[in-house]
Amino acid sequence: MPSKQAKLSLKNRALQYLSLREHSRLELARKLSRYAQEEDDVEALLDFLEQARFLSSERFSEALVRRRAASYGSNRIMAELQTHGLAPELMSQSKAELAESEVARACAVWHKKFAHHVDDAVPLSPEQRAKQIRFLAQRGFSSHAIRIAMRGEIQSVD
Repeated sequence: MPSKQAKLSLKNRALQYLSLREHSRLELARKLSRYAQEEDDVEALLDFLEQARFLSSERFSEALVRRRAASYGSNRIMAELQTHGLAPELMSQSKAELAESEVARACAVWHKKFAHHVDDAVPLSPEQRAKQIRFLAQRGFSSHAIRIAMRGEIQSVD
């Protein structure tokens, strides 16, 4: 007897994926193509989902930024958005939104990771400083945001 997963139509499978979280068109196309039969038209299904507003690049972009912003810098988030094939205008809008809060987010990430005690918050040795800079850089924060965060001043995220 075939499993319940095998019986799902491509449309139902797409709706199931979208009910769990927002997906980009490219990401959903990749997932659905694994299950597509010869008679299935994945592109037509994606067009239908977009017209019915089940699939939205804007919502996907906002959701991804919201999920990642607390832990990562603009560079890393933008690189991830780029892998999803979003429109250039949507990318520039996301970049502008992220730039507004990057310093505050870098300060919050730095403080959470390194400032457990007020006395040892700001790095004293060059080795500690380099370690903290590398950590923030790997998280995708700009050098400007890293410099400000390394001062140990807490900036609020608005």
